[in-house]
Amino acid sequence: MALALCAELKAECTLVQQDFDGLIPALQARKVDAIIASVSITDERKKVIAFSNPYYNTPARFTAKADAKFDFSPAGLKGKKIGVQRATIHEKFAADTFKQSEIVRYATQDQAFLDLKSGRVDLTLADLVAADMGFLKTPAGKGYAFVGPSYDDVKYFGTGSGVGLRKADEKTLGKKFNDAIAAVKANGTFKKLNDKYFEYDISGKTAK
Repeated sequence: MALALCAELKAECTLVQQDFDGLIPALQARKVDAIIASVSITDERKKVIAFSNPYYNTPARFTAKADAKFDFSPAGLKGKKIGVQRATIHEKFAADTFKQSEIVRYATQDQAFLDLKSGRVDLTLADLVAADMGFLKTPAGKGYAFVGPSYDDVKYFGTGSGVGLRKADEKTLGKKFNDAIAAVKANGTFKKLNDKYFEYDISGKTAK
């Protein structure tokens, strides 16, 4: 998606890998000019950075052993260990909602999946796409599945993932990204990417 947007912008973009909790600091320090890394548009984040229009929107899901049986109420998950990626909306939602659970924080979601496999956590909460592509569709994910409901409370999960920008660039670079997002959706590029990688629609909250 990043490359597709850059093509619409007719810009030569350099992709810079960065730990998730370092994305906004890197943007603010001008180490990067934009963030295209599934950063959800939330009121809390909008206090410090600007966003483009959303380019995709998928719910959060728990992942656990396929045969695991849980009661997904806060009381039902009392004492259970829930793995989350640090500095994400999933961490905040889990900490606020499942107060009687043990929230185990990781630098990356991959580390949470490794501990799920090893039995150090009972479940992990992540974006549907991250869990599906990063774990369930890999050999390591055999025997594991999405469990429980989908979570998409706007208070925590925002209105979708957008391009993160410095506030000073919102009316300039932000407009260019908005135009590019609209273009890739109108010309079929977004649908081609969607259909290449997913069996479900990631453009809105229809993914389950």
